[in-house]
Amino acid sequence: MTYRIGIDARKLTDFGIGTYIQNLLPALARIDSTNRYLIFARPEHAERIAELPDNFRFVSEKAPGYSVRELVALPWQILRHRLDLFHATHYVLPYLVACKTVVSIHDIIHVLYPEFLPNRFALVYASTMIRHSLSRGDRIIASSQNTKTDLLETFGIDGEKIKVVHLGVPRRFREPVDADIARETREKHGIDRPYILFVGNPKPHKNLTGVVRAYARARELHDFDADLVCVGDQGGEAFRVRRQAEALGIADRFRLTGRVSSDDLPAIYQGATLFLYPTLYEGFGFPIIEAMASGVPVVTSDKSALKEVAEGYADLVNPLDIEGMAKVVAHCMADEEHRTALARLGQRRAEDFRWQRTAEKTLEIYMQVLGAQDRAPGAAR
Repeated sequence: MTYRIGIDARKLTDFGIGTYIQNLLPALARIDSTNRYLIFARPEHAERIAELPDNFRFVSEKAPGYSVRELVALPWQILRHRLDLFHATHYVLPYLVACKTVVSIHDIIHVLYPEFLPNRFALVYASTMIRHSLSRGDRIIASSQNTKTDLLETFGIDGEKIKVVHLGVPRRFREPVDADIARETREKHGIDRPYILFVGNPKPHKNLTGVVRAYARARELHDFDADLVCVGDQGGEAFRVRRQAEALGIADRFRLTGRVSSDDLPAIYQGATLFLYPTLYEGFGFPIIEAMASGVPVVTSDKSALKEVAEGYADLVNPLDIEGMAKVVAHCMADEEHRTALARLGQRRAEDFRWQRTAEKTLEIYMQVLGAQDRAPGAAR
């Protein structure tokens, strides 16, 4: 039997959730040529969906996220296209859905850290929609065991319907970039080697101010010759972080590149001496797996999913302990053998995270919800 499966891809180009969608769709396409997929995406993303096989069809949907309009538009699309299953790739699941449902919840940062939200209404909306999705969804996909635990402790629901499916890392991060191309890419973004790298938006929970302070202190402990390069959107706290770098006397060693294309990221990762990612909270932590796959030693937080993913394969630090973080960074920069050992451990760990595996487990969940376990990948094996 062929099923009609709808996937919400309106956040296709967003940071984080967009990475999830961009990699899940082609991975599903490689393993499932039988079922019909309707991909709800914005009109400007039609060409991206057209690159997928014929059993993947683009459906235009302009309803903005976090809006009343999406709670009406998506149910109409589901009914109109007679879907058997709808996959909400974020925590927002409409109230009236005439089919089976799967919901991906990557984190609950909006609930755990309401101080990062713009207003009280945003907290009420996030809490309400997550609670509804947990209640109405036939299966919940959590990106990490940490996210599953957060959901259980915060909302007190039955854990049987929550399935942990780790995400993957694209092959391009594992493949060495040609030396000339890598150099040209770094020059395009004004990056000179050696450098310590951070990748992420300058939002409060990313702890970029902590990164800058720890870097400045680490240079006092060990006078290494490596700049601090931060890749990510320049909105949010960017101005304040630049002012902070000036106050700490490292403005000439600090570079905020802004967002770079996914094609350029492997070269930037592979050119780094050390990857520093001490964020306060993550549902999974794409950047540390990308860095590990790229062969870069990693220093990251001992909190949330980062510990789950990196413990034993990276140096873990308390993201609020600037002095302790600085000592770890200084040690890494002073000890090349230690960096080499961390890089090897990280590459080994990155092998556990492949999009093929993510897609297989996701399709298996689809089939379980639809009552067709014999159709799940691996059933024949």
